[in-house]
Amino acid sequence: MREEFGDGVKARRRFVAIGDSFTEGVGDPSKVLPNGVRGWADRVAEKLAKAEPGWEYANLAVRSKRLRHIIDEQLEPAVAMEPTLITLYAGGNDILDFGTDMDALLKDYELLVARLSETGATLVLFTGFDVKVSAVLEPFKKRNTLYNQRVRDIAAKYGAVLVDYWCFDAYKDQRMWAPDRLHMSKAGHKYLAAQVLDHLNVPHKFSPKDWDPPTRLSVREWERRQRRWVNDWVVPLFGRKLRGITLGDALSPRWPQPVKVPRKGGLKKLMEKATQ
Repeated sequence: MREEFGDGVKARRRFVAIGDSFTEGVGDPSKVLPNGVRGWADRVAEKLAKAEPGWEYANLAVRSKRLRHIIDEQLEPAVAMEPTLITLYAGGNDILDFGTDMDALLKDYELLVARLSETGATLVLFTGFDVKVSAVLEPFKKRNTLYNQRVRDIAAKYGAVLVDYWCFDAYKDQRMWAPDRLHMSKAGHKYLAAQVLDHLNVPHKFSPKDWDPPTRLSVREWERRQRRWVNDWVVPLFGRKLRGITLGDALSPRWPQPVKVPRKGGLKKLMEKATQ
């Protein structure tokens, strides 16, 4: 951790999040926040502001963005904001694309990390979780394993904070996942926010869900849910890939410019003031 997180010397404290749906907040719906979602990054920003007033926050992440889009569209705007904290998750959508060259992808990823590291900000990186959703996605497992190992190596090389998402056993519970089984649920986003805050030594009161054991499904119910998941999520996903379109094509970043996060009421309070 770089010392500006604890010394209270710097007057400006600015958190900039970049990436894709993971960071945008998909899976954690909100009726009042931009793009209809909240997510772990918003929660981290609010706890930073509560622990130490004056924090500003920008979130440039947009769902479905590939690494090349994040480099082309988010890198320079993020650097120009002169952040003191940057979070980056990128490459997950590339892993699920047909014909991705993993060596080229990870080379570009390291170049992005190197550029962000030059800002002097505390940089937080994430591994990807090995989502056990279906045999349909098993061919991508080797890619994910390679990606995670390289992210760990790159984090160590550039002195980044590593949130090793792959290691969190809590995400083995299906209730930590949204209906599409690829994005975190509200509970999953809260848990990840707690992990990020713990890595940054920022106080919070997030606690894991104390759930009863999941109900055991009958074979018929399991098959019914599998068919519904394939029809509702998998088929449309691969259909979009074949057509070359994404869910993020018509969306803008949720917080494109740094906003000062209210110490009380958080970002929802900010939105309420903006609509008055």
